[in-house]
Amino acid sequence: MKTIYFDHSATTPVEPRVLKEMLPYFSKKFGNASSLYSLGKEGALAVEKARQRVANFLNCETSEIVFTSGGTESNNLVLKGLVKALSPLRKKIHIITSSIEHDAILEPCADLEKEGVSITYLPVKPNGIVDIEIFKKAIRPETVLVSIMYANNEVGVIEPIQEIGELLKKQKNKIYFHTDATQAVNALDCDVQKLGVDFLSISGHKIYGPKGVGALFVKKGSSLKGIQLGGHQENNLRSGTLNVPGIVGLGKAIELAGRERLKNNSKIFKLRNKLIAGILKEIPDVILNTDIDNALPSHAHFSFLGAEGEAILFELDFRGIEVSTGSACASGSLEPSHVLLAMGLSPETAHGAIRFSLGKGNTAEDIQKTLKVLPLIISKLRAMNPLYKN
Repeated sequence: MKTIYFDHSATTPVEPRVLKEMLPYFSKKFGNASSLYSLGKEGALAVEKARQRVANFLNCETSEIVFTSGGTESNNLVLKGLVKALSPLRKKIHIITSSIEHDAILEPCADLEKEGVSITYLPVKPNGIVDIEIFKKAIRPETVLVSIMYANNEVGVIEPIQEIGELLKKQKNKIYFHTDATQAVNALDCDVQKLGVDFLSISGHKIYGPKGVGALFVKKGSSLKGIQLGGHQENNLRSGTLNVPGIVGLGKAIELAGRERLKNNSKIFKLRNKLIAGILKEIPDVILNTDIDNALPSHAHFSFLGAEGEAILFELDFRGIEVSTGSACASGSLEPSHVLLAMGLSPETAHGAIRFSLGKGNTAEDIQKTLKVLPLIISKLRAMNPLYKN
């Protein structure tokens, strides 16, 4: 049975062209990029080539790219590294973020609160977009950082990053601006000059690259200190032996993402819309949680009233269709999605949620099969629910 994969928001397969470029650096070209002899220099050159590719994609200088282990580390480095740099200079530190951020932002923020940092968690509108007027009122004299994700990993909503960037430029005091762009790289323009950001996080495994590698854009002149010690790699911002094969893969993956973005988006957008139209037509009592007028082309997030999301997931998986109930990082939790609750959904409605996130390998046949089996699954589960009234 062919597996149909609809969870590209969680991770993507490594593109064959990416893997091909990575392979020599696992064996023949295995040198430590910090070593001074030829084998090490070979690795260092490969790292700098990848750095240039990432810089080209983001429209920044190579010196502004810091390689990390992924989006989570990049986010932690911004939040904790900025506080570490500014704490000796300021009595009060205030950070603004949103209530629908990934846990890689929310948990470090909660940790910083224990250290006395003040955090404002902005509410969102029912479609998941940050309210700009509420954001303006949240800014204080002690605000040092705003961190708002570019695109949400669950419902796919795109936040007004460029607009926020313009507003922050007009502030009297310097307020750093960070965006978690891990979900955005495949689909959106990530030109840091246009976005007006000081920091931007990306992750390799979201863009058909390898797991365990990412990058952080750090605008020249930004206050930031490393949060792990033990070496002087990446301008003293990220100690540790460089993951040369992973970095090479990230560089190739992001090059391909920039070159093929429009073609891939067009295909995925059509398939996603066909899936949405079919589900809304064939299944009653369904709520579409994705605002398709302002979302990634890959995302379709639904709440199926009267059916549990995990039960739907398992039924689909049994038939070779792989989806998610939300963020893969929180899949072990029985709590309803904090994103959906922030958007105003009830816990009951949130528990019936399923996320479809399509990728460039999906086909029209995948959509047809899903639309054939999903209505039967929902009918079966609702028939087992004594509380559901058709």
